[in-house]
Amino acid sequence: MSRIRAGRPRFGWRDGNSVELFVDGEHFFPEMIYAIQSAQQSVMLEMYLCSSGIVMNRFIAALAEAVGRGVKVFLLLDHYGARGLVSEDRQRLKDAGIQLGFYNPVAFSKWSRNFARDHRKLLVVDRRCAFIGGAGLTDDYAIDQPRKPETPWHELMCRVEGPVVHDMAVLFRHLWWRVTAEHIGLGPELSPQSGIGAAQVRLLSTAGLANQSIKISTLKCTARAKERVWICTAYFLPSFSLRRSLRRAARQGLDVRLLVAGPLTDHRWIYYASKRFYRRLLNAGVRIYEYQPRMLHAKVALFDERVSVGSCNLDHWNLRWNLEANIEVCEPGFTREVEQLFETDFGDSVEVDAVEWEKRPWYRKVRETVWALICQWILRIR
Repeated sequence: MSRIRAGRPRFGWRDGNSVELFVDGEHFFPEMIYAIQSAQQSVMLEMYLCSSGIVMNRFIAALAEAVGRGVKVFLLLDHYGARGLVSEDRQRLKDAGIQLGFYNPVAFSKWSRNFARDHRKLLVVDRRCAFIGGAGLTDDYAIDQPRKPETPWHELMCRVEGPVVHDMAVLFRHLWWRVTAEHIGLGPELSPQSGIGAAQVRLLSTAGLANQSIKISTLKCTARAKERVWICTAYFLPSFSLRRSLRRAARQGLDVRLLVAGPLTDHRWIYYASKRFYRRLLNAGVRIYEYQPRMLHAKVALFDERVSVGSCNLDHWNLRWNLEANIEVCEPGFTREVEQLFETDFGDSVEVDAVEWEKRPWYRKVRETVWALICQWILRIR
């Protein structure tokens, strides 16, 4: 087994991959569980949001059954994000023989370092198949959730096969080593698969301010785009550089659109604070759509024919504190699929009109300003 270096792993483009898009939990959860049930050697699962319930019970059962077949199972959870996982379920995981790690346990002595969280969502099976996206292991994404079965969160996950899966395994193993000080021993390295599909894919990861590769790539892709820049983000608190890049692209005649959360959101303060950015973007020609039917939690972007999808929301908080993971994909069929998804979601949204936006009531403007100031203060925390 190769040693894992202390430095942060960086990855390049990989040819010969296949990428399949799954929209919403009723589609991607069964595929993820089936992949775990088919594992022969190893399962590496990394998640931020994780809480006890119907979805977690299904995953615990699948992971435990895999261990019973002799599969090595590694589960890496963010300590804060997994606060909803009850002690009984944690014990079930341990009793089943699942190796469990928690990223950055919360402690008063750490002060602001508690804000650093692992926000990645990765599942790597046998180092041959992987899932990446923005979902968590909670009932919020399930249509059979007991609380609001009619409004599961709108989210995406991608199933990936090919050489890039090796990079995802390296990324997981690197963080596992940082968290547990243990190297994952999985036997002889499997040679990266090639020729699985026609997709060019590269894995991008961030590590707070120390590594801003997803943001940098987004800025470069926006600057180089010739026709369109479509971005879907759950929490719209973009950096100044991204806002400037979007305005510049729109003024140059590109089709620039933003798909953001509507009134159904789990963070109302972000919903209000984000409005401070609307006016200048709208005046520059950027089209803004607020998604209506459900809670929007997807993170995906389309730059001409290139797709970026994963866990990163491109907001100040994510980029400053979190570990994130996205993939960028170049493959015509996948691009068309994402384009159709955007078109459907635009149709399920309300477009913000620049003239009407200026006419909104004074009390809404005051509320938005107050939350924006609070947001600015929070983001100054070091």
